[in-house]
Amino acid sequence: MNTSIAKDSSRVSVSELTKTALVAALYVAVTVALSVISFGAVQLRLSEMFNYLALYNRRYVVAVTLGVILANFMSPTWILDVPIGGIATFLVLLLCRRITKHMTNDIAKMVVTALIFAVSMFTVAGQLTILYDLPFWATWFTVGVGELLSMTVGGLTIYLLNKKIDLSK
Repeated sequence: MNTSIAKDSSRVSVSELTKTALVAALYVAVTVALSVISFGAVQLRLSEMFNYLALYNRRYVVAVTLGVILANFMSPTWILDVPIGGIATFLVLLLCRRITKHMTNDIAKMVVTALIFAVSMFTVAGQLTILYDLPFWATWFTVGVGELLSMTVGGLTIYLLNKKIDLSK
């Protein structure tokens, strides 16, 4: 048995796990550090920029989903936000990867991803409607606009970062 192959595969596994944990931790840290604007009917969750990483490597689907689940434990609506937010994030990340799979322009991929995430905010609006009796359509609008703004700022950040660091590795 060639031990160098076994060592290389374990390095890859440790590297993958490290990158996954780092992104999940960054998502939580940014969300919690900015918790005043990260939760509620009007929110600007800047940690949503990490959603774009899933377009570069599928490992980040798990990383961002874990980050969302952990960060949502800090939410005032955590009882619904943890399971619904976690599941919704996972499914929307998979959907974005599938829809943008054959697109070659990174900016177009990011625009499509931002729009899909903004529309997906009906899940947050639904939670806030159920728990706080907020008006669904108005809440969906405000949370969706906040998501679109977060994704736009985050998209620029991730796009420029990818010019310096190959995020697909």
